[in-house]
Amino acid sequence: MSGLTPVDMDHDYDAERGVIKNFLETFKGEPEKDLANAIADMDIAADDATANAMMQLKYRRQLQRIANRQQQMLVIELEDVLKSSDSEEVITLVHSIQNNASRYVSLFCEAVDEVLKDTVPSIRIDDHSEVIDVIMHQRRERNQNVDQSVFPDHILRRYNLYFKPLPSDVALAVREVRSVHIGRLITVRGIVTRVSEVKPLLQVNAYTCDVCGSETFQEVPSKTFSPLYDCGNTEECQKNGVTGTLHMQTRACRFSPFQELKIQELADQVPVGHIPRSMTVHVNGNLTRLMNPGDEVHIGGIFLPVPYTGFQAIRAGLLHDTYLEAHNIHQQKKQYSEMQMTAEIAQQIADLKRDPGIYAKLAESIAPEIYGHTDVKKALLLLLVGGVTKVTGDGMKIRGDINVCLMGDPGVAKSQLLKYISKIAPRGVYTTGKGSSGVGLTAAVMRDPVTDEMVLEGGALVLADNGICCIDEFDKMEEADRTAIHEVMEQQTISISKAGISTTLNARTSILAAANPLYGRYNTKVSPVENINLPAALLSRFDLLFLILDKPSRDDDERLAQHVTYVHMHNTHPDLEHDIVEPNIMRHYIALARDKRPVVPPAVSGYVVDSYVRLRKMGKDNEEQNKSHTYTSARTLLGVLRLAQALARLRFSDTVEHPDVDEALRLMDCSKQSLDDDDDQEQGPDKSAISSIFRIIKQMAGAGAPAKRKRSGKKQKRLGRGPNRERDMDVDSESEDDSDEYTGDPDEVSLVDIRARITTQGYTEIQLNDTLNQYEELNLLARVANGTKVRFVAAE
Repeated sequence: MSGLTPVDMDHDYDAERGVIKNFLETFKGEPEKDLANAIADMDIAADDATANAMMQLKYRRQLQRIANRQQQMLVIELEDVLKSSDSEEVITLVHSIQNNASRYVSLFCEAVDEVLKDTVPSIRIDDHSEVIDVIMHQRRERNQNVDQSVFPDHILRRYNLYFKPLPSDVALAVREVRSVHIGRLITVRGIVTRVSEVKPLLQVNAYTCDVCGSETFQEVPSKTFSPLYDCGNTEECQKNGVTGTLHMQTRACRFSPFQELKIQELADQVPVGHIPRSMTVHVNGNLTRLMNPGDEVHIGGIFLPVPYTGFQAIRAGLLHDTYLEAHNIHQQKKQYSEMQMTAEIAQQIADLKRDPGIYAKLAESIAPEIYGHTDVKKALLLLLVGGVTKVTGDGMKIRGDINVCLMGDPGVAKSQLLKYISKIAPRGVYTTGKGSSGVGLTAAVMRDPVTDEMVLEGGALVLADNGICCIDEFDKMEEADRTAIHEVMEQQTISISKAGISTTLNARTSILAAANPLYGRYNTKVSPVENINLPAALLSRFDLLFLILDKPSRDDDERLAQHVTYVHMHNTHPDLEHDIVEPNIMRHYIALARDKRPVVPPAVSGYVVDSYVRLRKMGKDNEEQNKSHTYTSARTLLGVLRLAQALARLRFSDTVEHPDVDEALRLMDCSKQSLDDDDDQEQGPDKSAISSIFRIIKQMAGAGAPAKRKRSGKKQKRLGRGPNRERDMDVDSESEDDSDEYTGDPDEVSLVDIRARITTQGYTEIQLNDTLNQYEELNLLARVANGTKVRFVAAE
């Protein structure tokens, strides 16, 4: 089980140590990448040819920094070892490192020690020096000669040596790691589920004799050791016939930061019907504190066995446990702000920034294989971008993450949309309501096997911190479990008080939920409130709630069938109106957009206030007529601001503009209209777009309104008789005040302005022309001034 092969037994390790030493002293790095760092580190002149040639020695320069106590981490890249020479012995060396990594860590450390003997350190002894430096300095002053053989190797090494695997190495799943990999340098892929606290790991124990005062060092190679009690100094104690007692000196001991992690295989690596497997990872030195629960990582390290200790050893007998000693960590799914871009990606993003129809293009690029759902995809795009999180002076936090709920009939691709969003988000967690308990969503109290103390293991919402948590089958959750996310959706924290642990965890995540109606399918004979069957306290926390119904329609069913059959025949989506943006490009575009923090100017703020007052008045009127299916509250106002800020971020703008607020109100209106189950008001997608464009033109012109003002939030001016006459005139005066920001002829509006406004809200010029043609046939609109302006025809 030591990892040695018959070939290793015949190796000449002394000769290989010479090859390693030659590699460390002569290998030159890439001039463009390493030379600039070397000049900055060593503070040399850029035009000094001799110094520059010396500084190109990649590892020689790092060893000098280690001798000067400026660097602690030495990473040996196997790719550099391969590049150093084409000889057979170098290729064999790389192969041996991969097959017997622990042995070659010792070999490289011995070679580094030999090189460092010839390196003069530029350090001085002061109060902040390490104890071992002070001890050696004192011995030099007393004896003028220090025998370093009395010191263990670990206490003299001020560096941690790690191997970086070859880039060509394939990352293994946890269940693919076998016994043949023991002792080898491998790369394992998984998601971090639990991270322990960083603890000091004892490597060298130091003692002081109470008689002669000499120091004694004991190297600790494993987790268990037997302390020394009797002094073995032959010069003092044994010469005088006295046996001194050793006392442990913690300050002189050598400790290393140690952290234990649990990684679990990803969902796509688990066969159907199997339980996900996990692996223990030991992290030492400078690699600690680099991973958090929820990170998807590729960990390169040495797969090693370890015997059980304590009561576990009695129960396990001869059985051993295994762990991965981490040497290299690569985060596969990083946060938005940590993503690295290539020049090609940067150029594509620059082209997208100049595209005026970027909003519609990115929305259409979300799950292009799924037909329709244009407004839903736009809402999901804004969910990915998010608003701006604010923290007031007194510490109150206003969330910027957007929460969306998709409610609808079976078979309308809700789960597919959730899966796509969880994959495109840098930190996305997908879970189902029936398979998630309240503890599984928030946090579970576990007993740490190493320290035997109670620790918290984060659930799905904690793993999705700074990301998106997609919860499918939201309606199947138990009521007690569903209440666990109430605090997360608004305060974005999880308060835990269990087993003596009282703390608050961060859960800064957007919630994307999908649910079916109460009766499996939507029942048109009962109200939407009875169909949804979710408490009002939960619904009010969703910024947008879309009801997606599967209503038969000749044209829509035909287009859907053609789309689905095309995808099945060609394994790709048919040609769409816009060019599809690749998921990787979209992820980088959103990453840059999220760096923006747009503000709301005073003019737009007043417009938002007027819109909110109008929505509240409409809600009151609908309640009086028993037509209210949703409740407009202050959370609705915050939702409009979040959506408007997300739209401004998409444009890389620092301010929120009127079109952003209009589009946010339109999405809010679409979500409310989806709750209206009146068949007489059912509209296909084309007619809905035409009606929306007409309302935008009418709003820009500030002209009269059509018969129904429900979706635009305004009421038709009606000079009727009876007690409602005065109220209707008051509502109309509000409607006219809403359009005060537009100037010019109240009955005419420029076609250039209309086209610009329509494009920013995701509509096409073809849809604009269809709208103008249709309403010209109805004698409601007319093009004047040689087709440059649109005039509303006065109603008789």
